[in-house]
Amino acid sequence: MAFEEILVYVVIALVIGFALGWFFVKAQITAIEARYRAELERWKVEAAGEIRKDSVNRSRSTLKGKIAEQMAPLLPSFGYLSADARFIGSPVDYIIFDGLSAVADEKGSSIRIVFMDVKHGSATLTRTQRVIKKAVDERAVTWQTLHLADA
Repeated sequence: MAFEEILVYVVIALVIGFALGWFFVKAQITAIEARYRAELERWKVEAAGEIRKDSVNRSRSTLKGKIAEQMAPLLPSFGYLSADARFIGSPVDYIIFDGLSAVADEKGSSIRIVFMDVKHGSATLTRTQRVIKKAVDERAVTWQTLHLADA
């Protein structure tokens, strides 16, 4: 055999070897992709269940908070007459006109105005509520009467 013939066989063998190697690696990659796709789908199903459970828990917590906000004047820890409290819900839960019932019954002559937000669990004031609290603490509160002209 001539050198050229051997070189042709070696080149053919290398090409066949590379082709077989490429097909082998491609098959391995496809198998790995399939395995990880199956794991991803399994994880999605598990995560969806956890996400639903978390969503339900958050919803329950929100509902409990809203119920607590509405029921607060009935609790002994409220500290004010429920008749003096006005629920507004946002940006704070209550404005309490402490002593208003006594004034209405002509048993008192002054009131104190209290802004109150009811929190459930470890909830904290929102940024807006903190700004309102700061305004109240700094006594940045005024009274204004708007007179409307007869039409």
